[in-house]
Amino acid sequence: MISDNAKKIPALRGLFNFLLSIGLAVLFLYLAFQGVDFSEVLTQVSEASIFWMVIFSVTVLLGHFIRTIRWKIILHSVKPDAKMKNLFGALMIGYGVNCVTPKLGEVTRAIMIGRYENLSKSSMFGTVIVERVIDIIALGLSVLISAFIWSSSLYKTFPWLESALYLSAALMVVILLVIFLLVKLKERFYGVILKLVGKMSQKISDKLGYIFEMLIQGFTSLKGTKNYILTILVTVILLLAYALSAYLGFFMLGMQSIKDVTYSMGWILMSISAIGVVIPTPGATGSYHALAISTLVLLFGFGDTISAAYAFLTHIISYFLFIITAIIMFFLLNKQHASLLNIFKTNS
Repeated sequence: MISDNAKKIPALRGLFNFLLSIGLAVLFLYLAFQGVDFSEVLTQVSEASIFWMVIFSVTVLLGHFIRTIRWKIILHSVKPDAKMKNLFGALMIGYGVNCVTPKLGEVTRAIMIGRYENLSKSSMFGTVIVERVIDIIALGLSVLISAFIWSSSLYKTFPWLESALYLSAALMVVILLVIFLLVKLKERFYGVILKLVGKMSQKISDKLGYIFEMLIQGFTSLKGTKNYILTILVTVILLLAYALSAYLGFFMLGMQSIKDVTYSMGWILMSISAIGVVIPTPGATGSYHALAISTLVLLFGFGDTISAAYAFLTHIISYFLFIITAIIMFFLLNKQHASLLNIFKTNS
């Protein structure tokens, strides 16, 4: 029987992680908006173009529809007939959860698609991890491209960026090497690691073994040269869509009348501000604002107020779009799932 103290530890750890994420969000929001007249920011936001807000919202959802297509490609060898509605619904529900509790959305997404498509939840979580690995690689490449396409040096404006890229590149090489060895050698590779770790802590060894199994299931689901090529192609299209939404954000606030805006500016803004999504704050709150405002002010030369308005408006639209879409998809898919169960019981 599990003791009460043993039950309390995960709950306390979860509470600590939640409070930490809230604390980080508050800290980043303070750094982002310090010295800015927030009443002026709200005035700018209230004057935003409804037309461009709608276009921006559609583009954001389009980006996540493209992400759904990529997930379907990754799942092809496991279940080629997985329904787009179920995949999109699980994805958006996961994002909705992330808006409240960071990173728990990834687990939720795996659970939901496992339920809707009658698939193993652990293998589905493996495909989610695969997606995250691809995203991190794509993020690093998009920042590198930004450094090439911007006339002035990104590294002078953001001194920490170059070191972060080198560190990320080294980390990704290690991760990819581990994944390659896991998929190719499987038990022969991770059995040795688990045995070594087990000498220090069996509990950690068991958790590591579970993670290894999910990684293997996730990456072995992405089979065939065609699927690899399609995954890379869709990832490129996904980045282009995200950059487009960042670019369209300028038009919501009429920033094109202040100075010329270009798609390349949208790409750079998307690349740098996306680093904020990696930081575990609810829905990237605060971390996104700080990086977006810094990019707009320090790199593009926009004023503090209009830059803060851009960060606030683009984030709040995306935030509520995720939550509303998550709620709608949750009820729609659960209702459909319940109906199918009833039909099955009646026929049997």
